[in-house]
Amino acid sequence: MSVALRPYDATTDADGLYDLKLAFERGLGENTGGDQKAATYAGKLTDDYRESWLAWVDRCVADDPRCVTVAVDEAAAGADGPSLVGYVFCLPERLAFIWDAAVINELYLAPDHRGSGVADDLMDAAVDLAADQDLPLDRIVLDVDAANERAQAFYARHGFEHWGEMVARPVGHEDD
Repeated sequence: MSVALRPYDATTDADGLYDLKLAFERGLGENTGGDQKAATYAGKLTDDYRESWLAWVDRCVADDPRCVTVAVDEAAAGADGPSLVGYVFCLPERLAFIWDAAVINELYLAPDHRGSGVADDLMDAAVDLAADQDLPLDRIVLDVDAANERAQAFYARHGFEHWGEMVARPVGHEDD
């Protein structure tokens, strides 16, 4: 298996990146929150969401081409273009004040490439990008579901420690 990392290229990678995004989102819903969470995540994955998400990726990449690094299986490339097997998406420096830190928005690797070291390479790319950002606090943060034991172990191995807890609620009035 020959996997190379490189910056995302919207002209050749948009379909492959979005396919990975779908797998990432569906995996969150299926593996960490039961049927209701799975339905919530699946329900947002519309054509409009695809268009909006890819446009946001493009805006982030315009700030810094390294914001999205893709892992390409060079042996599996076909007539349709490169075969993307993973990605890491870091927010650009101008958004560092969201968490007063560098932010890994998403890191995903296709299941058949897990355990190969590619996820470590993606993490290294994210940490390298963060080291080049002018940050309010010298740290890199991410959100990981407490029920995702594999991801928890991966991030712990890379030196991540718990830093608070994220909570959420629906937008709108509770009595609507």
